Amino acid sequence: MKPTRNRRGYFANDDGVRFPSVTTVLNATRPPEAREALARWRDRLGAEEAGRVAIAASRRGTLTHKHIRQYLQGEAPPTPPELVLPYWKSLQPILTKVQNVHLVEQVVFHHDLGYAGKVDCVVDYDGVPCLFDWKTGDRPKGSIERLYDGPLQLAAYCGAVNQEWQAQDADSPQELRHARLVVALPDQPAEVFTFDLAELQPYWEQWQERLAIFQRRQGNFRF
Repeated sequence: MKPTRNRRGYFANDDGVRFPSVTTVLNATRPPEAREALARWRDRLGAEEAGRVAIAASRRGTLTHKHIRQYLQGEAPPTPPELVLPYWKSLQPILTKVQNVHLVEQVVFHHDLGYAGKVDCVVDYDGVPCLFDWKTGDRPKGSIERLYDGPLQLAAYCGAVNQEWQAQDADSPQELRHARLVVALPDQPAEVFTFDLAELQPYWEQWQERLAIFQRRQGNFRF
């Protein structure tokens, strides 16, 4: 059975058990200071302009992801539309170095902790398996702190992939030890943030804390 997602932000596994998505958990447990920063941004731009910017960013992100997926799956993607082309060019130095593709936009489950997530891709990069999460931006982030919940996403996805890999081969499990968050930028090379397993550990702990908060609020996280 193909995992499905409904409007409440849950993915169902083969047994029909639904698990909250990583993004659902993070959005529901966003710290007050993050919510306040978003509110200030909306107030500064005005509701109408903030909505327009958010819709445009979502559209370019969706279209960029579509082209990446087609490329990694060996399809011949059409020429990117004008909106996507600068970001597509920004990613080329990275995409051309991708080797074996293990998964692309696949839903993975962490059944022990009770969550799921749709991973952008896991590929061999620099000779080792690496999880990639693709973002688009108008300007460089400049620091890990400005990635906000991005590293927690990476840690959550890596945890779920590793549990699934272990379940597939308990005697000799493969382990995902590297992740990259890539921000595609117009008219310049993409910004790349690289994490190994040790660097992801504090974010993994923060993720588990946020997940626990979400589960306490929900009362029963499996439906």
